[in-house]
Amino acid sequence: MQGKIVKGIAGFYYVHVESGSTYECKAKGSFRNLHIKPMVGDNVEMKVLDEEKKLGNLEQILPRTSTLIRPAVANVDQALIIFSIVRPDPNYNLLDRFLIRMERQNLPVIICFNKQDIASEEEKQQLQEAYETCGYKVLFVSGATGEGMEQLGELLEGKTTTVAGPSGVGKSTIINYLNPQASMETGAISEKIGRGKHTTRHSEIIALGHGTYIMDTPGFTTLDISEIQKEELGLYYPEFVKYEPSCRYAGCAHITEPECGVKEAVEEGKISKVRYGNYCRLYEDLKQVKRY
Repeated sequence: MQGKIVKGIAGFYYVHVESGSTYECKAKGSFRNLHIKPMVGDNVEMKVLDEEKKLGNLEQILPRTSTLIRPAVANVDQALIIFSIVRPDPNYNLLDRFLIRMERQNLPVIICFNKQDIASEEEKQQLQEAYETCGYKVLFVSGATGEGMEQLGELLEGKTTTVAGPSGVGKSTIINYLNPQASMETGAISEKIGRGKHTTRHSEIIALGHGTYIMDTPGFTTLDISEIQKEELGLYYPEFVKYEPSCRYAGCAHITEPECGVKEAVEEGKISKVRYGNYCRLYEDLKQVKRY
């Protein structure tokens, strides 16, 4: 029988099959011997051991169309990165780290800013100008009122989407709105620290119907990108590409070099100063990473 792994916890894998049933499975020992680890999103062959109790064994992992390491999910078509416009204010540095991670994995991205019902037009415009110039799809929604949710559903339809973002921005609220049957736990914002409590502790795939799946992942407050060499950081800022031919020096880092096309574009307002500022900070952080 074939199915899709929708959740994996403590060595158990929950396989959703076309009939709508979900089986609790263990992986064959041969997977460990071959250093193969099943992932959420894997399409698998399974053997039913107990139909009444819905127990089975994973027999084979079918070929993957894509593999993400962070978050660890398979067969994903796109990423939906959710941040709030306010309460909490967006952490631009963390958002850029998410975008870099997805650029490294060649995954198309939709940036979804939640809580538009309590944000000003000025705040929304600032975000739109900063990220649409990079070539990303930017969407404003409200998980509380439903604004923008129909458009979001259209962007997700027929695809498998991994959902990521920091804690407290309303990811679970949005997923519950898209699929009320998900009954996901939603967490309140901590008034003291202005951040959300972690409500998702493992990657999980949720079927929305009509071949549409979303994968929720744990909330993040930090995201390590230290495996990147500082020289390659600019590759993950797609808005730089257009202006790099105007740089005087090959391999320009766009930091202190004179006659830099990227810096000129920043001064002219063609590249977001927020994005460029994050690039400079991340570049300096990567300079400090010890390579062995």
